Amino acid sequence: MNSKISAYLESIGKYFCLIIYYSFAQHLPVSDELQSLKLSKPIRGFLARRIFDECGEDINLEKGAYIADGRFIRVGNRSGIGINAFVQRHVHIGNDVMMGKDVIIMTTSHEISDKSIPMRYQGGKEVAPVVIGDDVWIGSRVIILPGVKIGNGSVIGAGAVVTKDVEPYSVVGGVPAKLIRRR
Repeated sequence: MNSKISAYLESIGKYFCLIIYYSFAQHLPVSDELQSLKLSKPIRGFLARRIFDECGEDINLEKGAYIADGRFIRVGNRSGIGINAFVQRHVHIGNDVMMGKDVIIMTTSHEISDKSIPMRYQGGKEVAPVVIGDDVWIGSRVIILPGVKIGNGSVIGAGAVVTKDVEPYSVVGGVPAKLIRRR
């Protein structure tokens, strides 16, 4: 019985932190701006540790980031979620990941296979988790599609649309993202 009560109280605490995040902390200044008074990063980090399923040390959740309800999101040590990022559930971000502005990480999509039914009535596809390795740099306005795995040490060029896995220590860019060179 105590474990049920404990789980219930934990879920209430998580939702309370979500309310504080979306109503207040999400709108605080960018972490490195002078007017943040160096409070934005620790406040959002404090909430993230209570919202995400797993959260490393010294993470940087930036202004305007959408993180769904935090379920099935894991963020490693010293990693950041960029300004105005959009992160769906079922995302694993490794250690030391840098993320630019306006990054979108998708883990679901619409079903479109049956031409006799309008797409809007076909529902969604199964969740396809996204895994981002350690020491990855994701440029501004990158879109990462469902099911993609980005290898350790990779660089994703600004504006890229990542439709398939990225090998470790690769530099990719373009639409769709293609190998530019190896690091």
